[in-house]
Amino acid sequence: MLLDGIPRPAYRAFNDWLQPQPLDWLRQKQAEADTLFRRVGITFAVYGDESGAERLIPFDTIPRVISAAEWQTLETGCIQRVTALNRFLHDIYHEQHILRAGVVPAAQILTNTGYQIAMQGLDLPHQVYSHIAGVDVIRHHDGGFYVLEDNLRTPSGVSYMLENRKMMMRLFPELFARHRVAPVEHYPNLLLETLRAVAPPEVGNPTVVVLTPGQYNSAYFEHAFLASQMGVELVEGQDLFVKDGLVHMRTTAGPQRVDVIYRRLDDAYLDPLEFNPNSMLGVPGLMSVYRQGRVAVCNAVGTGVADDKSIYPYVPDMIRFYLDEEPILHSVPTWQLRKPDDLAYVLAHLPELVVKEVHGAGGYGMLVGPAASRAEIEAYRARVLADPSNFIAQPTLSLSTCPTFVEAGIAPRHIDLRPFVLSGRKVQLVAGGLTRVALKEGSLVVNSSQGGGTKDTWILED
Repeated sequence: MLLDGIPRPAYRAFNDWLQPQPLDWLRQKQAEADTLFRRVGITFAVYGDESGAERLIPFDTIPRVISAAEWQTLETGCIQRVTALNRFLHDIYHEQHILRAGVVPAAQILTNTGYQIAMQGLDLPHQVYSHIAGVDVIRHHDGGFYVLEDNLRTPSGVSYMLENRKMMMRLFPELFARHRVAPVEHYPNLLLETLRAVAPPEVGNPTVVVLTPGQYNSAYFEHAFLASQMGVELVEGQDLFVKDGLVHMRTTAGPQRVDVIYRRLDDAYLDPLEFNPNSMLGVPGLMSVYRQGRVAVCNAVGTGVADDKSIYPYVPDMIRFYLDEEPILHSVPTWQLRKPDDLAYVLAHLPELVVKEVHGAGGYGMLVGPAASRAEIEAYRARVLADPSNFIAQPTLSLSTCPTFVEAGIAPRHIDLRPFVLSGRKVQLVAGGLTRVALKEGSLVVNSSQGGGTKDTWILED
């Protein structure tokens, strides 16, 4: 927020309001927010936590504020990026122009575990694969926006974006009278519109469902929340079955055809007849209906190949190749450890770099060199040497900070932003996103699984 002690222009009005507020009153509001979130049950589970207890994601009552001009850059940059990624996915499952042109190494795609040969030649409505994408963005100290990751499979967090806004409007209604903050409440309507847009063309009034792995999934709250907000059924695999070439849902009134499945489970568990035969979460025969175009699966099967972190470095080239445009948002320089020269450099500079697994997510399995002990670095070095192609590395960027309410009072903490991009008949997003904040002083890891929190994101309207 602060540049040489001066608030950015977008923050000035909020800062003028914040400065005279008594600290005890702000603490009271913070406690009230915690109580309300706990009452609503907005929790998540942490994989590997042997206690099995669900946690409350810390919510910070000080919003992140972005000007209309800055948002315009972010919005057009995200649309450009997701458009290119969807064209890439269509291409690699059809003519593979980009592979034959040598822009992206064919071996890196065709041997990727996220590449699904079952999708080869399959035509999808509007040629969209990632209907819901979460683009993780940071602002660097040079003032530019940098994309950290493209989440193209089952990006989570949109429920927190919506609940954070409701909480802020409840706690501080006077602020929304003082500021022209762009709304986000219509996201569920846009999501449903996006899902219905890719239904089989012969269906006039498509039935949409949200398919969840079940209540033990870390994002189960979000699955239930989105189904409720859209007014559609939340189902598990056992609630669906295939008959006569169609997918049906079991209901008290008898079987009902399902036309669009917003799935929140990975490819491997979708159909035990095609993928993992031991899966109890999916729907036997689903892929056969999908291939006939008689049900839509969102996001499409096989999108994981494009959000593999080893593919990330090629996204700027994809934008140039498919759109003939220069990337609007920056990408972070990335070393691919499958390349011998990159591997040698990274091994020599591990204490300075951030190293990630190519299929990693949620902040799991990564090394933040500057914050790691010597023993942690050496242990990670051994992991890298055992399978270099499973890792990428990036420089440690200086994430921007935002004032955050912590135990000691108001202090700067590092943040990122995940806008959610919807692709159906058109590519669109609500003006906002999920701002994640690293609550530990100096930490650059914002993931909730690693102790991060969230805050409301304000996009100011002109």
